Parts: sequence; C-alpha cells; structure tokens
Amino acid sequence: MSSKKAELPPPAPAAEDNEEINKENKKSGGITRRSFLERLGAAGVVVSASPLVHATQTTEEKTDPAAVGVPGAVPIVLKVNGEEHRLKLESRVTLLDALRENLQMFGTKKGCDHGQCGACTVHVNGRRLNSCLTFAIMHQGDEITTIEGLAKNGQLHPMQAAFLEHDGFQCGYCTSGQIMSAAALLHEPCGKDDDSVRECMSGNICRCGAYVNIVAAVQSVRRAT
Repeated sequence: MSSKKAELPPPAPAAEDNEEINKENKKSGGITRRSFLERLGAAGVVVSASPLVHATQTTEEKTDPAAVGVPGAVPIVLKVNGEEHRLKLESRVTLLDALRENLQMFGTKKGCDHGQCGACTVHVNGRRLNSCLTFAIMHQGDEITTIEGLAKNGQLHPMQAAFLEHDGFQCGYCTSGQIMSAAALLHEPCGKDDDSVRECMSGNICRCGAYVNIVAAVQSVRRAT
C-alpha cells in the first residue's frame, strides 16, 4: 500500500479575502466576483425571457390581418353571387383561383388553364368570361356570377333544368361551364338553327362527346323564351 497522502484541494478563500480580491479587481478595472454573478444572473433572465418574447411576436404575426397571405398581397373586394368578399391576394391571382382557392366555390372548374376548354366559364356583368384568363384584381366592383349563383330562390335556372332533362352531360366536369355559356347565349345574338348554337358554344369542350344533347338542351330553352 502506498504511503503517499492524498492531496486535498486548497481551502476556499474567506469572505474577508474575497472582499480584498474584489477591491483589487476594481482598482485594476477587472470584473469582480459580485459583478460577474450579477451579469450572469441578468444574462439568464434575458435567455429565459427571449422564447416568451419570440412567442408573443409569432402570435402577433399570426393574428395580424396584414400578415396573412403571401408577400406583396393587396386587399381586394369581389362581389360574387350578390355577396361581397374581402380578400387579400397577390395581384397575379386569376379570378378562377380566387373563386376556387380563396372562396371555396368549386363549381367553377379548372380544365386547361389556358382559356381553351371553357370549364371555368363565369358571368361578369352578365357576359360570359373564361375566369382562368383574367386577374381577380381586375374585377373589383363587377357583378360576378358562378354556377352556384345561377339558381334563384331554390329554383333551378331553366338551362340547368334543361341539361337534366336532355342528359346534357356524362362525367359532368365541363357541365358547369357549358351551362354558364348556354345561359349567357340566351342574351347574345345567335342564329336559330343548331349549327349556330354549335358555333356559339364552340368555346366549351365536352370530352365525353355529349354535344347532341347539349345543343338539344340549349334549343329547348331558347324556344321556350
């Protein structure tokens, strides 16, 4: 067994010695024990409080209406089916996307997104329009009607009823655009024969090929009005 005694740590300085050390540090411009502990405590308060400050800022950002949406968004008002909707949209959002993504009006369909199929047809101030080809911000103050607003007082529009009666659809994806175009056609100059109707409805594509029944539905309403 080794006879070497274990070395003990040096004793801690007495309180009087600490005061002397602090005085010497103050004279030399150094950090005293007390000032070090005070700074350490202050730092701890800042670190522990910073998550609370960050959480408060995050909550304010989430609840601040100006922070909702994407950078560069601007406030707009759209009047759709007789009701005003206040939105905050990026200025390049199409009317189609505003209706579907922001107002959850999914009756207006996104087909080609290039103005070639007519599935997105709506009425703007009584005239039919491909909503994928125009920006929402351009239609503030306009009267916009979608397929959801075509029926009145719980009664189907005559064109909606005619499409049901004449089976003017199969898969139904293009049907809302077909009906909106056909309803607008009633107030447009168009010949009385079937070929004229086909020409006036040529902007609406039915991939199922239900054109014969679509023309029959349109002609039945035209004859009744």
